[in-house]
Order: sequence, then C-alpha cells, then structure tokens
Amino acid sequence: MLVSAVAFAGNKDRQGEAGASELLINPWARSSGWDGINTACVRGIESINVNPAGMAFTAKTELVFSHVEWLSGTGIQFNTFGFSQSLGKKGGVLGANVMSIDFGDIPITTTSLPEGGIGTFSPTYLNFAVAYAKAFSNSIYCGVLVRGVSESISDASAFGMGIDAGIQYVTGPKVDPTRAKFGIALRNVGTRMAYGGDGLSFRGQSPEGDYTMTIEQRSQGFELPSLLNIGGSYDFKFGSAASKDHRLTVAANFTSHSFSQDQFGGGVEYAFKELIMLRGGYNYQSGLTDPAKRVTALTGFSAGASFELPVKKNGPRVGFDYSYRASDPFDGTHSAGLRIVL
Repeated sequence: MLVSAVAFAGNKDRQGEAGASELLINPWARSSGWDGINTACVRGIESINVNPAGMAFTAKTELVFSHVEWLSGTGIQFNTFGFSQSLGKKGGVLGANVMSIDFGDIPITTTSLPEGGIGTFSPTYLNFAVAYAKAFSNSIYCGVLVRGVSESISDASAFGMGIDAGIQYVTGPKVDPTRAKFGIALRNVGTRMAYGGDGLSFRGQSPEGDYTMTIEQRSQGFELPSLLNIGGSYDFKFGSAASKDHRLTVAANFTSHSFSQDQFGGGVEYAFKELIMLRGGYNYQSGLTDPAKRVTALTGFSAGASFELPVKKNGPRVGFDYSYRASDPFDGTHSAGLRIVL
C-alpha cells in the first residue's frame, strides 16, 4: 500500500517545485555507467545512491573514491568518498559516504554592479549518509540510510534530512540461484528545507517608533526530490562447464519521480572473469528526444568500463571505473573512480 501511494504521487503541476536536486545525481563512476538502472543488481557502497539493500553484499571492507566532471564546460565538479564494512555473518554491513560539489568561482554581482568586478564566491553543497544493510536469507536483502543535506553561501544556508530504504530479491534455478534479481528502493523522503541567514535580512523602519531595526525575510520552504525505483535484472553466463568466465547482465528500471518526469530505462553489462566489465544504458523520459520539450540537459545515453586488479588470489583487489553520460548542451559528464576491496 505504501509503494502504491508513492508510485502514483507524481503530479505534472508539481514539476520543478522540489529542491536539493543534487540528490538525483549518481556520483559513482561504476553504477552511473548505466545511469543507475541497476536497482536490482547494484552491489557495495555505490548502492547508497541507488538501492541501499545492495550494500549487504559487501564481503569485508570496501573503499571507493569518485570524481565527476559534471556537464563538462560548466566547471562543476563532484568529489565523493564512501566505505562499507561487514560486521560479521549475522551483523550486517555498515556504510557511509560524503559528497561535495565544487562550483568554482562565481563573480559577485549587485543591482548597481551587474557586471561584477567586486570579487567571487563559491556555494558549498555537501551531503553525507550513514547506511545499514543486512541479508535476511539467501534471497532477501534490505537496507536503510539516513542522509543530511547542506547547501550554503557565506550569508545564507539550508539544511535537511532524508531517509532511503530498499529491498533486493535474488532467485534462479538450482544451477545458478542468483541469476534473476529484483529490487525496489524509496529515496529522498524527508524534511522540508528553507534558506535562512543574514543574506535574507535588511534594515527597515520599526512599525512603532522612530528607529530602524534588522528585519529577516522568511524564505519559502521546499521538498526533497523523492522518488521510487523498481528494477529487475537477469544474468546470462557463458563458458566451459567448469568455469563460466563470461557474464552478460540485462537490466531494466522504472523511476517514479514526485517532482519531475518519470523514467524508463534499460541497460546491459558484459564481464570477463569479473575483472573487465563494459556497460551501457539508456534512460528515457517524456519529451527527451525533442529538444523543444526536453527538461534536462542529459540525453539518456550512458556508458562505462571497469577493471579489477587482484593483489593476490582470493585477496584484496583494486578497481578503476569510468563512465560517460551524454548531454545536450555541454560536452557530457565524465566520472572516474578508484575502488579498494579488502
């Protein structure tokens, strides 16, 4: 009943009313290679921005750093660090991440100096999350997280809290009981945010008396961009009877946004011995193919690659990830990541 209520909560009249839109951006280089379509099969700390249930598959310790050149040409960069740690066979997995956005130096302008020339400023956008995931059986995995969202400049700021929750279900034939996967995740459900600070204050005349006083204007509050992800995936494995060295995963996903267009996506990933992985995806929303009706700079196509380097057999691994998301205008979004699995 709760899922149905959220799935049909979208209203075209509410599009564009939410804030904190950075919560809709996947900062990880691996999962963004197919634009977060892997709700059902995402694994490790990157699950924290797709479906937190996938973090339950962390075997021991995972550390990931990612750098994003967002809409190349705008000068906007994302830096994200996350880690997940297994708490034992029955203890679940604990994880956390921090994402910051660098907007570069923006010229300060005023009504009297619209051309600037009086210095620069840079907004500070930061969000952090703490997550917990657990395997309840060989088929059912659940996860939940709490996220803090901070947006500020020198004289105004806003802060909010949100909660994500997700489930993954794994099944398949006896020869491969993990071949089929299903996932559902509810994200960004939380408090309203509103800006406040000295930047919203001014000196005004007291309604009683002949003196001035500082008056603070109230800003309109806004909601977090809540959404519901529903996805599925299926693995095709090839190779000799003793060793299936090749894997081809097909995934599909539906995203119901409360404050923007719903999305339908599909993608594939090819892996050789889980050491070399190539992936690609396409996320469609209404009007995406028509530049006159498109409401996003992203055009839906994404692609990426990953390379895993074992330090020793059945031991630690080091991974390198890269992804590209097409856009119009600008020159697309490039993401690069470093992964250490202990």
